[in-house]
Amino acid sequence: MTTARGRARALLLAALTVLALAGCVAVPTSGPVQEGRSEIVEPAGIVSLAEGPRPGAKPVELVESFLINAPLDMDNQFAVGRLYLAGDARDSWQPLEGVVVVGTPDITAVGNATVQVDAPVVARLDADGRYSEAPAGARDSLKFELVQDDEGQWRISDAPQGLIVSELDFESLFRATSLYFLSPDNQYLVPEVRWLPAWNLATSAVRALLAGPSPWLRDAVRTAVPEGVQLKPQAVPVDHSGVATVGLDAARTSAVLDADRPLLLAQIEATLAQVPEVGKVQLQVGGVPLEADEGSATLQRAAPPSGDLDLLQGDRLVQLSGNDVIPVQGVAPLTDLDPRSPARNDDGSVRVLLSGSNTLVTMPTGSTPPETLVTGSNLAAPSVDRFGWAWTGDAAGELLAGRAGAQAVRIPPEWAEGRAVTAVRVSRDGARLAVVSRGSDGVTVDVVGVTRDASGVPQWVGEPVRVGVPLVDAWAVVWLDESTLGVLGTSGGAAALQRVPLAGPTKALPEVGDLVGVAGGKVPYVSTADGGLLRLVGQSWVRVPKVEGVADPAYPG
Repeated sequence: MTTARGRARALLLAALTVLALAGCVAVPTSGPVQEGRSEIVEPAGIVSLAEGPRPGAKPVELVESFLINAPLDMDNQFAVGRLYLAGDARDSWQPLEGVVVVGTPDITAVGNATVQVDAPVVARLDADGRYSEAPAGARDSLKFELVQDDEGQWRISDAPQGLIVSELDFESLFRATSLYFLSPDNQYLVPEVRWLPAWNLATSAVRALLAGPSPWLRDAVRTAVPEGVQLKPQAVPVDHSGVATVGLDAARTSAVLDADRPLLLAQIEATLAQVPEVGKVQLQVGGVPLEADEGSATLQRAAPPSGDLDLLQGDRLVQLSGNDVIPVQGVAPLTDLDPRSPARNDDGSVRVLLSGSNTLVTMPTGSTPPETLVTGSNLAAPSVDRFGWAWTGDAAGELLAGRAGAQAVRIPPEWAEGRAVTAVRVSRDGARLAVVSRGSDGVTVDVVGVTRDASGVPQWVGEPVRVGVPLVDAWAVVWLDESTLGVLGTSGGAAALQRVPLAGPTKALPEVGDLVGVAGGKVPYVSTADGGLLRLVGQSWVRVPKVEGVADPAYPG
């Protein structure tokens, strides 16, 4: 067998260099609709520099060139990529059926007409842009069958479906894009991140939004997009002034006209705000502008909290004020409670903590003793949602929620059977819950949708979406922003706060010795076993001076 690893690396590097140079070229960001194509597209920030097969290329060289050039040809519907294919393969190849994101591949010839590609796998995308991070050490082995045409040129007769894209090329060719749906009470925009082709991003984003949320999130959110509504024409052109025109069509025009237009516009505007060239959105039905007289609805986003940081200091609840800690007004001493893991809502009207390891209670005030909300075995640190429910989990794999004066809610999801829930954190929109659990297969970090009744009472959680796959251990979780978790854990090295996007690669922040607690907000904090407190400044952890003997830092939520 002939190895071509070095040649593949050189070709991949050359492709990345070309893309970097292309990014410096001024290109138009809008233009007239072109005729004679099956799909209308508007130019974007990617310039297609795909090259077809070179005459006389040997099988390994041809496959190397195909892997580099096929992903660069999105704007031309992969016409150049199909030049590498023979016969039926040209029609049967579906480049966007899925994407495998890889590191440097080993490309070898297996016999005269077969080429094998072995590569470390970073992530996978499905046809709808859903991102799945690969576990450490994952590899793929793919085979390409080749034939010679009538002129003696090698062509690929059998290729794997989808694209194989290098890790660096991936971030140039695809964009992480939040599709925004609605919380059931229409108070929050709830994001679901997909990776969509950078070329014609506005069109891809609106199409995905109209198709609705993924199954894991579907029961936890709603959408103002009427059923059966489609994009027509099948593109979202952006003019020179930054106006994106979104044409909607349905079997019944009244379905669009009767929709809650301010909410519909809010979803589309929030989604398209991520496209650099878009400054304004114009809705149309049947080519006629559709006005939302009152504009788009004003909805909240699940931004990280910026309120006071709570901590425990002995049997007192304190807050960080500058570089000092001060007692929290209205909270009585926590004597005899064995206090752990305080949590509260935004305005401080709901404050809870663990009393020992098995009881979740409200905090006592000067006139009110603690009230037991939930009991269980080895309860996880609580998290308070915007409806006033305090969430936790236990060693039996149950999720539990309690609120003063209300019956506790116990949710035993099937996927957690045989697992111990060790950490939970509800998102600020109340629609999603991050769960860390431990079982015979190790530790997993999952996100689930939360189903509630009309009063906001938790009813159930959906199927989990696993994130942070490379982590081998984890013991605390927070939300760093609306689509990123912060997880205390390890991925093979020392403990660190890990940045875990709901759709993206896990990356560790600088290591800190003896990490035991974390608070996720605009400024993250961590606590150490010796009672110290550190804040993240840039990319460095800085110890907060004069703060000693504290534990369990917590922002609202």
